[in-house]
Amino acid sequence: MVPSTDAGIQIYVRNKRPAEMSQFRAERTVLFVHGATYPAHAAFDLRLDGQSWMDFIAARGFDVYLLDLRGYGKSTRPAAMDRPAAESAPLTRGETAVKDIGSAVDFILKRRSIQKVNLIGWSWGTSLMATYTTQNPDKVNRLALYAPQWIRTTPSPVTAGAGPLGAYRVVTRDQALGRWLNGVPEDNKATLIPPGWFDAWADATFASDPWGKTQNPPALRAPNGVIQDSNEFWAAGKAYYDPTKIAVPTLIVHGEWDRDTPPYMAQALFPLLVNAPTKRYVALGEATHTVIMEKNRMELFRAVQSLLEEESRS
Repeated sequence: MVPSTDAGIQIYVRNKRPAEMSQFRAERTVLFVHGATYPAHAAFDLRLDGQSWMDFIAARGFDVYLLDLRGYGKSTRPAAMDRPAAESAPLTRGETAVKDIGSAVDFILKRRSIQKVNLIGWSWGTSLMATYTTQNPDKVNRLALYAPQWIRTTPSPVTAGAGPLGAYRVVTRDQALGRWLNGVPEDNKATLIPPGWFDAWADATFASDPWGKTQNPPALRAPNGVIQDSNEFWAAGKAYYDPTKIAVPTLIVHGEWDRDTPPYMAQALFPLLVNAPTKRYVALGEATHTVIMEKNRMELFRAVQSLLEEESRS
């Protein structure tokens, strides 16, 4: 648990690395952050077929970290999450989330006596990691954006229902599965997620909310700050960050069946990375927003690993 910049808020950070690793380098250090609804630890370090994405990277000689932002997973939930959602404003807006990323990065830099880290963001996490990079270019080595957000021209599948936007929203397993498979051709739905993988993810994810475990059916609370930000920026035709201020090697990856952050977003963002010394764009076939836990997940893992391991250009 890492202290945040705000009193009483602790950020959950997990680390995996080779047991024999004794020397630490910026180019071999990685930090993951999650998206709008679900925590990092139940996705990036979920062992499927014996291996998580964290395991995959650590086994290749990397010092790998993830964090759950406040209000998510194992991190502190603001007090407003224990009251009816309608009583409080949307929690964990982007500005706050970026501060939590800063707390995690500074913890890692101090712990390992290094100057920079590699950042990997998923979905909303791409906006957060990109924003952090524009604000702290001296602390970022490389940037991987998996299912990136950008200006939205189609309806968002992430909603908080009718009425005023409260502090958080409540999600069920059935809703999670329906959103996951949204956009997948009917003929592919039965084979996209290997047997047992959805339940493994859902069990780990929904167990992370103490309140949600007591509900029937089980449920998960997710802060609504991301929806407020999306309404004010992406859905309103305004960028949340300036991609021309990203000046590190950058990778964009998306899946062809992604309906949360459809391919047009990545296609619009990529040309704007005009100051990245190198940039790469990878489109994955037969993949959704959640390809990390699908049959083609190794395509994602290898694409990101290529960025992490490529030699720096002189």
